[in-house]
Amino acid sequence: MTNPWLAVGSAMFIWWFATGAILWRVSRADHQGRDAHLWSVLLGLPLLLGGFAGLAATRDEGTVQAVYIAFLSALAIWGWIELAFLSGIITGPNRQPCPDGTPLPRRLWRAVGTILWHEMALLAALMAIAQYTLGGENKFGLWTFALLLGARVSAKLNLFFGVPRIHTEFLPRPLAHLASHFRHARMNWVFPLSILGLAGVAACWLNQAMATDAEGAFVGHVLLTTLTILALLEHGFMVLPLPDQKLWRWMLADGRPAAPPSETGSKTGLATRK
Repeated sequence: MTNPWLAVGSAMFIWWFATGAILWRVSRADHQGRDAHLWSVLLGLPLLLGGFAGLAATRDEGTVQAVYIAFLSALAIWGWIELAFLSGIITGPNRQPCPDGTPLPRRLWRAVGTILWHEMALLAALMAIAQYTLGGENKFGLWTFALLLGARVSAKLNLFFGVPRIHTEFLPRPLAHLASHFRHARMNWVFPLSILGLAGVAACWLNQAMATDAEGAFVGHVLLTTLTILALLEHGFMVLPLPDQKLWRWMLADGRPAAPPSETGSKTGLATRK
């Protein structure tokens, strides 16, 4: 289990499969009605509870197995909160599309209102994970969740200020109004900072992996390096003409987009990123 390629392959597969599983469940619920979205979140609660249980069980262990469990536990907590968001259960107080021509400050205020409760839930989860793990040896669950949160904030800022490529294909019906808060643009000032920041973080994780003699720490830092590179890849999907939607489109119910463009209230959309 200390093989670095196994860690890289595991992180890539989990990233792809977990994203696809959430999109599949949300897409299925879209075709079954709002109650189906609520049941998805309720039946997914074992992910949340199991994630915290896994972090608690491994907080004082630095073995390779414990690092993998902490990594998966953080992803489980993240996955449940994302499921609750995409299902329209934990979103924000604003559920209306943004009118065309809205000034930037007002558009920012409305955009924050569409995701406010969700972002607060993520921050609360991060603080809870920190409470669980900061006094222990194994902090890879905390770093995993913090990395995901930072990459998410970066992605949403870029979508708000404008990027060349935005998809509506993975936007579920409960969040169709989000598309109107983002826009197409050739480039924005946040994107270069995002790329430099993520690249620097990836380099730090890789340096830590190469510098440690502990097997658990080595595997943990390889997992974090891979996850950061995948976050960089997702940012690249916003600007490069790559058919990234094909990675998960086949997981949508009936092979159809979850939110047709006609329902978004705008020609722009939001790429649903973890």
